[in-house]
Formats: sequence, C-alpha cells, structure tokens
Amino acid sequence: MKTALIVEGGGMRGIYAAGVLDAFMEEKYDPFDMYFGVSAGACNLASHLAGQHRRNYRIYTELMVQREFINFKRFLFRGHWMDLDWLWETLEQVNPLDTTTAISNISKKKKQFLVTVTSADSGLPLYLTPDADNLNDYLKASSALPVLYRNMIEVEGRHVVDGGVGDPIPVIEAYKRGARKIMVIRTREASYRKRNDLETRISSLFMKKYPALKEAIRYRPVQYNRAVQFLEHPPKDVEVLHVAPDTMETGRLTRSLKSLNADYERGRIRGREIALREKIKNHGASEGKKHSTGN
Repeated sequence: MKTALIVEGGGMRGIYAAGVLDAFMEEKYDPFDMYFGVSAGACNLASHLAGQHRRNYRIYTELMVQREFINFKRFLFRGHWMDLDWLWETLEQVNPLDTTTAISNISKKKKQFLVTVTSADSGLPLYLTPDADNLNDYLKASSALPVLYRNMIEVEGRHVVDGGVGDPIPVIEAYKRGARKIMVIRTREASYRKRNDLETRISSLFMKKYPALKEAIRYRPVQYNRAVQFLEHPPKDVEVLHVAPDTMETGRLTRSLKSLNADYERGRIRGREIALREKIKNHGASEGKKHSTGN
C-alpha cells in the first residue's frame, strides 16, 4: 500500500504548509512513498526533501514580503505582480535550494517526487519528475500563476504555467498511481470551496492566445471542488488524512509578518500533533501485529 503526501499551493498562504513540514522534519516523521507538490506546495516540498529546515520560512518572511517580489503598482505598468524572475535569481544568491540532496534523498529511498504544472497548449495538468539539473526550473514553472506572473515558462519544449490551474489538489492522480493512504496539506480551511470569482474571470480574459488554458482557468473551481469532494468522501479502500488550518490570517498576496508568523506557528503546532499521533498509532499497530503472530 503506497502512501502519498500532497501539498497545496496558494502563494503566501504556503507559510502554513511550511510550518507543517518543518514540524515533520523536527519529529523525523516521513512515512511517504510519493510526494505531489503544486505551486508553492512544490517549493515547500523541495526544501523539505532536501532537509533544509526553516528554509521556506526564511523565504516567506525575508524575501517574498519585499516589494521587489509583490508589487501591484508594477503590475499596472505591465510588469509582474509577483516577480518570480527576481525571486529565483535572489534565492540562488542568498538561499539556494540543495537540489542534489533533494533528488538524492528521493532516489536512495526509492520514492517519487512529482511537480504539478499545467500545459498552456492543452490546459491539462502535467506531473513532472525532476532531477537535480531541472528541479529549480520545474518549481518556477509550477509557481507561474497566470496574470500575476506575465511570462510563459518553457519546460522540455512546452509552455507551462502554475500547476494549480490544471490540478490544484492532485489527490485523484495520487489514487490512480496506487496511493491508498493519502495525506493532504491544505492552505485553506477544510470547508473552503472555490467559486468562479473575479480572479478566475479576470485571469481567463488574459489568455486569449491560449484557448485551452483559458477554459482550464474557468474550469478550475470544478477541479478544485472535485478534489475536496474526494477528500471528504474517499473510496472505501483509501485512508485520507486531511491537514487544514482552522483559520488563516494570510492571503495569497499577504506581506504582513505578523500574519505570516501566526500561520507558520499554526502549521508547526498542527504538524507536530499529526506526527506524534501517527507515530503512536503506527507503533500500536506494529505491536499488535507482533502479538497476533506470536513474535
């Protein structure tokens, strides 16, 4: 039975998932065979798999809060609202991802790490398996949210954008690949349902050159809510662990350190609770198996 960990994106809301993953690292909790990351969730997972404790926290609170990254005024003058080019260049200089260790840790343990992106030509999700040379490119592609970041990113000859457009919570894909115990780290409250809101309508207007992608953006609320439905009513052969905040102060574009710190700590507390609970449960199951077999 394969076990999968899925981490949702959400821009600055990813600080919550960063807290959960740091707690997992602190508790040495890592029972997963497959990892699916979407947008900010993929970036959070990459640092986690590299063993770079609190790297994501530092990125959110030291770099992503700067106006060089999030700047609405720049967007009004046809620039990026979220400048991924600046962020990736700066990260390489001041806080680089240890891509070699991340990929080595996955391959040594015979695990899978899949970065979700969306094809601009077909509008369909792609689940990319990175290596040390292309991991940073895949992460940037998965984070390239249409409109907020104006460029298309090319990966292996294909134009791609943010993975959250094609498959915001790839729980069904994990199930198709054999996962029967699935943990999903959300950056929205468990009750949240996505609607065809102003952001969705505006984003689709910018995609006239890519009709399939425009349709995928319009269809995104359906995809999102379908995944949540799976989480709440999974098939009988699946165990779902739904990790979601009770409340969130941080939004997609929040730059408030107070809010970011509060939601990071919420994630750490929740992550520690889950890691300890699951370790106790698994230990009990292991002891029960020993007794039943007479060992």
